[in-house]
Amino acid sequence: MSFRARLTISAAAAVALAVVLAAPLVYVIVRGELRRPIDDGLRQSAVQIARLPPDDIGRAFFGHGPGPQLEGSVVYPQLVDSKGNVLRRQDETVGIPVDNRVKDVAKGTLSAFFTDAHVGETHVRVLSFPYNDGIAVQVARPLTEVDDALARIRTFLILVAGGGIALAAALGLGVSRAALAPVRRLTKATETVAETGDLSERIEVSGSDELSRLAVRFNTMLGALEDSARAQRQLVADASHELRTPLTSLRTNIEVLARHQLPVEERERVLSDVIEQLTEMTALIAELVELARGDAQALDPEDLRLDLLVVDAVTRAQRNAPKVDFRLDADESHVHGVPSRIERAVGNLLDNAGKWGPEGSVVEVTVRDGEVTVRDRGPGIADEDLPFVFDRFYRAPSARGMPGSGLGLSIVQQVAAAHGGAVTAERAEEGGAVMRLRFPAV
Repeated sequence: MSFRARLTISAAAAVALAVVLAAPLVYVIVRGELRRPIDDGLRQSAVQIARLPPDDIGRAFFGHGPGPQLEGSVVYPQLVDSKGNVLRRQDETVGIPVDNRVKDVAKGTLSAFFTDAHVGETHVRVLSFPYNDGIAVQVARPLTEVDDALARIRTFLILVAGGGIALAAALGLGVSRAALAPVRRLTKATETVAETGDLSERIEVSGSDELSRLAVRFNTMLGALEDSARAQRQLVADASHELRTPLTSLRTNIEVLARHQLPVEERERVLSDVIEQLTEMTALIAELVELARGDAQALDPEDLRLDLLVVDAVTRAQRNAPKVDFRLDADESHVHGVPSRIERAVGNLLDNAGKWGPEGSVVEVTVRDGEVTVRDRGPGIADEDLPFVFDRFYRAPSARGMPGSGLGLSIVQQVAAAHGGAVTAERAEEGGAVMRLRFPAV
């Protein structure tokens, strides 16, 4: 069963339940309103009878002559003693049922009460009340006209309930169709994306209800997927371009080694080039893998000491670039993140500074309040290169003759964004470059 059918049935069932509960309540209220005048009339008759002697009771209510049949709106009295014997009634064919409660009224142990009874085939309303010592009076009035009215009301309520349920089903169908219109659009867009793979599909959104917000979130998700797919395609294209040159050079050198008998010195030089190219390719592939993983790494963040992590990173950077002097000034700083990824980002900044720093120069590393600042004494960053230093595979013209893949700073930016931080680059006033890596401090 479709969701639309279930929604329609649920709406119709809810209305049906309301009608089923309301109809008996309405019937009971109307029944009480119709019977109230009958009860009031019986009370008035009881007051009149209580003032009359026994011989005058029948005459007062029926007059002289034979007693009437139990019909119409006439009040019929009947006297009963404490043993249940009928003492006086106008017509022997008209007998109101006597039970123990009526005897108790005659005995004076029970007050007046109303009850329903049947005399023959006639439904009557009976008031039993004490008359004098040892005698009770029952006065009855037929409920024929009330029962006829209630029968018509029952029929009317049944028809109204049935019509209400049918109308509720029709309205529920229309409401479900209108309410599920955004869901149909969402389903259509999902099916289109699934069939065509086109992530540019979007849902037209109007309103601010829950379904509209769902459509907005779905559009946001499609946008994120589209950006991710575009970035993936760009990464593959850039990686292919970057790998083409070293692979071609590596293949050429291997072919030279395989086809030609080279002098020992020349052979050693070619082998050295091959090893160097393989090393660069290994580093490039490792950085590509790191960049491709991005936020998909299933690592749990934790609270960590950024200053201690930077100490370890500076030690490694000093070992890798012994000709540059790394100087660390660190205050205790706590951040929340993945230690291995933050360490990789800091290491990339230090390696970049060591690569650009002249021999014997100083690289200043500062840690304050969740921020790592790295300042080198290199040539600095040209103004035209500043907007692109964190782009993938971007290498300034002055860096194209140096080792590297152009991915190190991209990884730094990716790690910063994944941790809710940021990284910036700027020119230092006295020459060199300043990199600032910021994380939200704990």
